[in-house]
Amino acid sequence: MMRKACLGLVLAGLCAAPALARESPVVVELFTSQGCSSCPPADAFLTDLAHQAKDVLPLAFHVTYWDSLGWKDPYSLDAATARQRHYARALGQDGVYTPEMVVDGVTGFVGSHRAEGLEAIARAEREHPASVPIGVSRDGQSLVVSAGTGSGKARLLLVGFDPAHETHIGRGENRDRTLLESNIVRSLSAIGVWTGEAITLRVPPPAGESFAVLLQAEDGRIIGAARLESPAS
Repeated sequence: MMRKACLGLVLAGLCAAPALARESPVVVELFTSQGCSSCPPADAFLTDLAHQAKDVLPLAFHVTYWDSLGWKDPYSLDAATARQRHYARALGQDGVYTPEMVVDGVTGFVGSHRAEGLEAIARAEREHPASVPIGVSRDGQSLVVSAGTGSGKARLLLVGFDPAHETHIGRGENRDRTLLESNIVRSLSAIGVWTGEAITLRVPPPAGESFAVLLQAEDGRIIGAARLESPAS
């Protein structure tokens, strides 16, 4: 409970980040859209996580199914919609919705519910302390991605994201609002399969200003993650 309480205070700006953390950050995925009037509070929660919770990797996946309802989100991705639909099947949901958050690939909830989100993050830190070491770095014009040893089988996913964008919305449910959004995913690709042995891959940088690597097991759980921020972030 100390961990949960402190994380809540971190987001309020009242407590230093906890000194002890698991090896990889907790991955928080927000499925959102600029066309959804319920999404800005969830976007704000994700922004707080991005700015104040260093042991959390928040990523905003902008889905496409709002694009025909008044406003086409310039950051919407088919890959984001496909990923959320996969989670809906894996988590036994009836369908997809926005805003939805998924923590570490195993817990889904309404993305604007901060208390539930903080509890899910704290629970992930308590119940899944061990993770596979993941690394990502630049080497010239390439990214070097590594995964350490462990057990099981998982996919290595490379994510490109932009730290922040401000968008004036001209139509749709958020018409005339200016939205500030953080860690917007611009690309998502599978770059390899991990089978428990240490591997290192060299890949070209994808679309996006910053980069993250996720190691996602066959059951959907994210068992390792790392990020590489842009020099200006």
